[in-house]
Amino acid sequence: MRVFVDANILVATLNREYPLFNWLARILSLNDKHNIQLFTSPLCLAIAFYFATKKSGEAVAKKKIEVLCQNICVTTVDQEIFKKALSNQKIRNFEDGLQYYSAIHSNCDCIITEDQHDFYFSEIEVSGCEAFLKKLASQT
Repeated sequence: MRVFVDANILVATLNREYPLFNWLARILSLNDKHNIQLFTSPLCLAIAFYFATKKSGEAVAKKKIEVLCQNICVTTVDQEIFKKALSNQKIRNFEDGLQYYSAIHSNCDCIITEDQHDFYFSEIEVSGCEAFLKKLASQT
């Protein structure tokens, strides 16, 4: 299963935001386990880096991003993805559209986010961390 991790998950992980951090750490530890590959976009990483810098400073934020990128694949955001996000009339938040089409382009099966309502237009599964982990546990 190919799982796209949204920016809010990365921000909360890098900033150790509790109580979510416990769920988030478990999600990020799944890469290459249970036949799961984790993905995120360069835009999600940039957003996470920005907020990590605000909390921890640039040097620490860079180290956190480096560690994070050892366990997650980076998708692309190119002109094709840009055009799809811009032209989809259902999408009100352009950034969410970019994340969605980046996930689709990388053949992701689902999107993990704590803002599931932002992906109301999604044609693939959208799940929160806790719900995803519970579903995964019931399947194994």
